[in-house]
Amino acid sequence: MVEQLRRPEVLLVGGRSGVGKSTVAAALHELLAAAEVRHVVIEGDTLDLAWPAPHLEHPEARLAERNLAAVWANARALGHHRPVFTNSVSVLGAPRLAAAIGDDPIVTAVLLRAADDVVRDRLARRAGGSAPPADVRRSSATARRLDSAVTDHVERVDTDGSAPVEIARRLGLLTGWLG
Repeated sequence: MVEQLRRPEVLLVGGRSGVGKSTVAAALHELLAAAEVRHVVIEGDTLDLAWPAPHLEHPEARLAERNLAAVWANARALGHHRPVFTNSVSVLGAPRLAAAIGDDPIVTAVLLRAADDVVRDRLARRAGGSAPPADVRRSSATARRLDSAVTDHVERVDTDGSAPVEIARRLGLLTGWLG
């Protein structure tokens, strides 16, 4: 039986490439599952992953938001009310993402941050060797853009020197999903 629908409580996890968004979301999933907290993790970077990039070729289509609404509708129909949404720039689009979720969600936005050398190492591990220079440059530019553009309503969390489960626990406490 599906539990009564509650107002959505959305956790937006943003940050530059290589900062650990997906890894932290997976760790948070494990913590929430162990605590039997209903939730769904949505990997936002894949909602419009195509070439040519839909957000560049057809920005008016807002494909990622439309796909988020569709994925969320399916999870919502099963009684979920806590989406964890990861996407590099999600913290900049909180109002649009909240509208895609619907039902006047409570939104917690978190910007994960890390130093350039830490991110370079993470991107190198992901690439199985050395980090492609273009990826490092893009990640660094995104970090600067996010850091300067986010408002004070966005919680900034440094990931340097912390295990993913530590960051995940912090996010679980921040949202109130973990006691």
